[in-house]
Amino acid sequence: MNATGALGRYGEDLAARLLVGSGMRLLARNWRCGRAGEIDIVARDGDTVVVCEVKTRRAGCYEHPMAAVTPAKARRLRRLADCWLERYGGPPPGGVRIDLVGVTLPRRGAAVVEHARGVA
Repeated sequence: MNATGALGRYGEDLAARLLVGSGMRLLARNWRCGRAGEIDIVARDGDTVVVCEVKTRRAGCYEHPMAAVTPAKARRLRRLADCWLERYGGPPPGGVRIDLVGVTLPRRGAAVVEHARGVA
């Protein structure tokens, strides 16, 4: 695994801990749907399925991780959510929500982990 891959994996580990700590149950990590792409984390929040995109950045980088969901990325995440639902029995009573977890790694100190619900 290269440095970028390791950074992303570390951010996903922090995101997973945050989501579980907030009461969610993880259903999958790095779930792939053919050419459509990959969902970083799929979780259950009560009766809602949560498709979670995780973006990790080092402090001082050009873009804040929370700015990473462009309209095109949002469309891709919705397609991936549809793919997940098709494969695993359709929408739950609470529907589907797309969340974003942004992880910023400062030069020193603990990572800053932010969770935004319903971003797309």
